[in-house]
Amino acid sequence: MSTRNDLIAIASGKGGVGKTWLAVTLADALGRQQNAPRPVLIDGDLGLANVDVQLGLAPRRTLTALIEDGARIEDVLSDAGHFDVASGASGSAALAAVSPSDLDRVASAAAALARTRHPVLIDLGAGVNRTVVRLCAAAGRILVVLTPDPTSLTDAYALIKVLNACNLADRVSVAVNMADSAAHGARTHAALATVCTSYLGISPPLLGTVRRDEAVRKAIRAQAPLLSVAPGCAAAQDLVALAERCAAGDPAAAA
Repeated sequence: MSTRNDLIAIASGKGGVGKTWLAVTLADALGRQQNAPRPVLIDGDLGLANVDVQLGLAPRRTLTALIEDGARIEDVLSDAGHFDVASGASGSAALAAVSPSDLDRVASAAAALARTRHPVLIDLGAGVNRTVVRLCAAAGRILVVLTPDPTSLTDAYALIKVLNACNLADRVSVAVNMADSAAHGARTHAALATVCTSYLGISPPLLGTVRRDEAVRKAIRAQAPLLSVAPGCAAAQDLVALAERCAAGDPAAAA
Protein backbone atom coordinates (compact mmCIF):
# COMPACT_ATOMS: atom_id res chain seq x y z
CA MET A 1 0.00 0.00 0.00
CA SER A 2 1.25 3.47 -0.85
CA THR A 3 2.18 5.90 1.90
CA ARG A 4 3.07 9.58 1.85
CA ASN A 5 6.70 8.48 1.46
CA ASP A 6 5.80 7.57 -2.12
CA LEU A 7 5.48 11.29 -2.89
CA ILE A 8 8.99 12.69 -3.32
CA ALA A 9 9.74 16.39 -3.85
CA ILE A 10 12.99 17.19 -5.67
CA ALA A 11 14.30 20.65 -4.83
CA SER A 12 17.41 22.81 -5.04
CA GLY A 13 18.58 26.03 -3.47
CA LYS A 14 19.64 27.46 -6.84
CA GLY A 15 19.30 26.82 -10.55
CA GLY A 16 21.96 25.20 -12.69
CA VAL A 17 22.58 22.17 -10.48
CA GLY A 18 20.94 19.66 -12.84
CA LYS A 19 17.86 19.18 -10.67
CA THR A 20 15.38 18.61 -13.49
CA TRP A 21 17.76 16.32 -15.33
CA LEU A 22 18.25 14.32 -12.13
CA ALA A 23 14.48 14.15 -11.55
CA VAL A 24 13.90 12.87 -15.11
CA THR A 25 16.67 10.30 -14.89
CA LEU A 26 15.64 9.15 -11.42
CA ALA A 27 12.05 8.61 -12.59
CA ASP A 28 13.34 6.66 -15.58
CA ALA A 29 15.65 4.54 -13.42
CA LEU A 30 12.84 3.79 -10.95
CA GLY A 31 10.57 2.74 -13.81
CA ARG A 32 13.20 0.35 -15.19
CA GLN A 33 13.51 -1.59 -11.94
CA GLN A 34 12.29 -5.17 -12.18
CA ASN A 35 8.62 -5.57 -11.19
CA ALA A 36 8.52 -1.87 -10.30
CA PRO A 37 5.30 0.13 -10.42
CA ARG A 38 5.21 2.81 -13.11
CA PRO A 39 6.44 6.13 -11.63
CA VAL A 40 4.97 9.55 -12.34
CA LEU A 41 7.01 12.74 -12.62
CA ILE A 42 5.10 15.97 -12.02
CA ASP A 43 6.66 19.17 -13.33
CA GLY A 44 6.14 21.36 -10.28
CA ASP A 45 8.19 24.28 -11.61
CA LEU A 46 4.89 26.03 -12.24
CA GLY A 47 5.04 28.55 -15.05
CA LEU A 48 8.62 27.68 -16.06
CA ALA A 49 8.20 24.01 -16.87
CA ASN A 50 10.83 22.17 -18.90
CA VAL A 51 10.52 18.46 -18.14
CA ASP A 52 8.66 17.99 -21.44
CA VAL A 53 11.45 19.84 -23.27
CA GLN A 54 14.13 17.58 -21.79
CA LEU A 55 12.17 14.55 -22.97
CA GLY A 56 11.04 15.88 -26.35
CA LEU A 57 7.37 15.54 -25.38
CA ALA A 58 4.46 17.47 -26.85
CA PRO A 59 1.83 17.01 -24.13
CA ARG A 60 -1.80 17.29 -25.20
CA ARG A 61 -2.81 18.68 -21.79
CA THR A 62 -0.79 20.21 -18.96
CA LEU A 63 -1.34 21.11 -15.31
CA THR A 64 -3.13 24.20 -16.58
CA ALA A 65 -6.11 21.91 -17.27
CA LEU A 66 -6.01 20.75 -13.65
CA ILE A 67 -6.03 24.31 -12.33
CA GLU A 68 -8.25 26.09 -14.84
CA ASP A 69 -10.59 23.34 -16.06
CA GLY A 70 -10.82 21.01 -13.06
CA ALA A 71 -9.29 18.06 -14.93
CA ARG A 72 -8.01 15.07 -13.01
CA ILE A 73 -4.25 14.75 -12.79
CA GLU A 74 -4.55 11.34 -14.46
CA ASP A 75 -5.97 13.14 -17.50
CA VAL A 76 -2.82 15.23 -18.05
CA LEU A 77 -0.26 12.40 -18.00
CA SER A 78 2.01 11.79 -20.99
CA ASP A 79 3.87 8.55 -21.72
CA ALA A 80 7.65 9.02 -21.32
CA GLY A 81 8.64 5.39 -21.84
CA HIS A 82 9.28 3.88 -18.42
CA PHE A 83 7.32 6.54 -16.54
CA ASP A 84 4.57 9.11 -17.03
CA VAL A 85 4.85 12.90 -16.91
CA ALA A 86 2.40 15.56 -15.77
CA SER A 87 3.75 18.58 -17.64
CA GLY A 88 3.56 22.18 -16.62
CA ALA A 89 3.25 25.03 -19.09
CA SER A 90 6.30 27.20 -19.72
CA GLY A 91 5.48 30.87 -19.65
CA SER A 92 1.97 30.30 -18.30
CA ALA A 93 0.83 33.29 -16.26
CA ALA A 94 -1.88 31.14 -14.69
CA LEU A 95 0.65 28.71 -13.27
CA ALA A 96 3.33 31.27 -12.41
CA ALA A 97 0.83 33.23 -10.29
CA VAL A 98 -1.10 30.27 -8.95
CA SER A 99 -3.33 31.07 -5.99
CA PRO A 100 -2.94 29.31 -2.62
CA SER A 101 -6.16 27.36 -3.21
CA ASP A 102 -5.04 26.24 -6.68
CA LEU A 103 -1.64 25.33 -5.28
CA ASP A 104 -3.38 23.19 -2.67
CA ARG A 105 -5.30 21.54 -5.50
CA VAL A 106 -2.03 20.56 -7.20
CA ALA A 107 -0.59 19.28 -3.90
CA SER A 108 -3.74 17.29 -3.11
CA ALA A 109 -3.86 15.81 -6.62
CA ALA A 110 -0.21 14.73 -6.33
CA ALA A 111 -0.82 13.14 -2.93
CA ALA A 112 -3.92 11.32 -4.19
CA LEU A 113 -2.01 10.07 -7.23
CA ALA A 114 0.73 8.71 -4.95
CA ARG A 115 -1.86 6.50 -3.25
CA THR A 116 -2.50 4.62 -6.49
CA ARG A 117 0.49 5.36 -8.74
CA HIS A 118 3.74 5.31 -6.86
CA PRO A 119 6.35 6.56 -6.59
CA VAL A 120 5.34 10.08 -7.61
CA LEU A 121 8.15 12.62 -8.02
CA ILE A 122 7.63 16.38 -8.11
CA ASP A 123 10.33 18.43 -9.81
CA LEU A 124 10.13 21.78 -8.02
CA GLY A 125 11.36 25.18 -9.11
CA ALA A 126 14.78 26.27 -7.91
CA GLY A 127 15.10 28.39 -4.79
CA VAL A 128 12.71 29.04 -1.93
CA ASN A 129 9.20 30.38 -2.47
CA ARG A 130 5.63 29.65 -1.44
CA THR A 131 5.12 27.03 -4.15
CA VAL A 132 8.28 25.13 -3.24
CA VAL A 133 7.50 25.07 0.48
CA ARG A 134 3.85 24.07 -0.02
CA LEU A 135 4.68 21.17 -2.33
CA CYS A 136 7.50 20.05 -0.02
CA ALA A 137 4.97 19.99 2.83
CA ALA A 138 2.73 17.68 0.79
CA ALA A 139 5.59 15.22 0.18
CA GLY A 140 6.78 12.50 2.46
CA ARG A 141 10.36 12.81 1.27
CA ILE A 142 12.35 15.81 0.02
CA LEU A 143 15.51 15.36 -2.04
CA VAL A 144 17.72 18.46 -2.09
CA VAL A 145 20.06 18.51 -5.09
CA LEU A 146 23.33 20.45 -5.01
CA THR A 147 26.74 20.49 -6.63
CA PRO A 148 30.21 20.97 -5.08
CA ASP A 149 30.13 24.63 -6.13
CA PRO A 150 30.36 26.86 -2.99
CA THR A 151 27.33 28.93 -4.03
CA SER A 152 25.30 25.75 -4.44
CA LEU A 153 26.29 24.67 -0.94
CA THR A 154 25.25 28.05 0.47
CA ASP A 155 21.88 28.00 -1.30
CA ALA A 156 21.20 24.36 -0.36
CA TYR A 157 21.77 25.30 3.27
CA ALA A 158 19.37 28.25 2.91
CA LEU A 159 16.68 25.93 1.52
CA ILE A 160 17.21 23.37 4.28
CA LYS A 161 17.07 26.16 6.88
CA VAL A 162 13.63 27.19 5.61
CA LEU A 163 12.44 23.57 5.51
CA ASN A 164 13.70 23.13 9.07
CA ALA A 165 11.74 26.21 10.18
CA CYS A 166 8.65 24.58 8.63
CA ASN A 167 9.29 21.36 10.58
CA LEU A 168 10.13 19.46 7.39
CA ALA A 169 13.81 18.74 8.00
CA ASP A 170 13.21 15.11 8.98
CA ARG A 171 12.02 14.46 5.41
CA VAL A 172 15.18 15.84 3.76
CA SER A 173 17.98 13.86 2.14
CA VAL A 174 20.70 15.11 -0.20
CA ALA A 175 21.98 14.22 -3.65
CA VAL A 176 25.27 15.68 -4.89
CA ASN A 177 25.36 16.13 -8.66
CA MET A 178 28.32 16.84 -10.98
CA ALA A 179 30.93 15.56 -8.53
CA ASP A 180 34.39 14.49 -9.71
CA SER A 181 34.12 11.25 -7.75
CA ALA A 182 32.10 9.54 -5.04
CA ALA A 183 34.65 10.81 -2.52
CA HIS A 184 34.18 14.35 -3.84
CA GLY A 185 30.43 13.98 -3.34
CA ALA A 186 30.93 12.67 0.18
CA ARG A 187 33.13 15.67 1.05
CA THR A 188 30.52 18.05 -0.36
CA HIS A 189 27.82 16.41 1.73
CA ALA A 190 30.07 16.48 4.79
CA ALA A 191 30.58 20.24 4.38
CA LEU A 192 26.82 20.80 4.16
CA ALA A 193 26.12 18.47 7.07
CA THR A 194 28.68 20.30 9.24
CA VAL A 195 26.96 23.64 8.71
CA CYS A 196 23.50 22.13 9.23
CA THR A 197 24.62 20.46 12.46
CA SER A 198 26.32 23.59 13.78
CA TYR A 199 23.49 26.04 13.09
CA LEU A 200 20.34 23.92 12.82
CA GLY A 201 21.10 20.86 14.92
CA ILE A 202 20.25 18.50 12.05
CA SER A 203 22.25 16.41 9.59
CA PRO A 204 20.38 15.51 6.38
CA PRO A 205 21.63 12.13 5.08
CA LEU A 206 23.29 11.59 1.71
CA LEU A 207 21.12 9.61 -0.71
CA GLY A 208 23.78 9.48 -3.40
CA THR A 209 26.42 11.15 -5.57
CA VAL A 210 26.23 11.50 -9.36
CA ARG A 211 29.55 11.92 -11.08
CA ARG A 212 30.17 14.54 -13.75
CA ASP A 213 29.80 12.82 -17.12
CA GLU A 214 29.92 14.16 -20.70
CA ALA A 215 27.23 11.63 -21.64
CA VAL A 216 24.73 13.73 -19.72
CA ARG A 217 25.05 16.58 -22.25
CA LYS A 218 24.63 14.08 -25.06
CA ALA A 219 21.37 12.82 -23.54
CA ILE A 220 20.05 16.35 -22.97
CA ARG A 221 20.82 17.31 -26.58
CA ALA A 222 19.06 14.14 -27.75
CA GLN A 223 16.05 14.96 -25.51
CA ALA A 224 16.17 11.41 -24.21
CA PRO A 225 16.76 9.75 -20.82
CA LEU A 226 20.41 9.03 -20.05
CA LEU A 227 19.70 5.33 -19.51
CA SER A 228 18.52 5.10 -23.13
CA VAL A 229 21.46 7.04 -24.57
CA ALA A 230 24.42 5.80 -22.49
CA PRO A 231 23.26 3.14 -20.00
CA GLY A 232 26.78 2.09 -19.02
CA CYS A 233 28.24 5.52 -18.32
CA ALA A 234 29.34 6.64 -14.86
CA ALA A 235 26.38 8.99 -14.27
CA ALA A 236 23.91 6.29 -15.34
CA GLN A 237 25.44 3.83 -12.90
CA ASP A 238 25.18 6.41 -10.14
CA LEU A 239 21.52 7.15 -10.92
CA VAL A 240 20.63 3.45 -10.91
CA ALA A 241 22.25 3.12 -7.48
CA LEU A 242 20.47 6.26 -6.28
CA ALA A 243 17.15 4.87 -7.54
CA GLU A 244 17.73 1.63 -5.66
CA ARG A 245 18.32 3.52 -2.43
CA CYS A 246 15.35 5.77 -3.14
CA ALA A 247 13.09 2.74 -3.66
CA ALA A 248 14.41 1.16 -0.47
CA GLY A 249 13.85 4.39 1.47
CA ASP A 250 17.27 4.09 3.13
CA PRO A 251 19.42 7.21 2.59
CA ALA A 252 21.92 5.98 5.17
CA ALA A 253 23.02 3.34 2.66
CA ALA A 254 24.87 6.04 0.75
CA ALA A 255 26.84 7.34 3.72
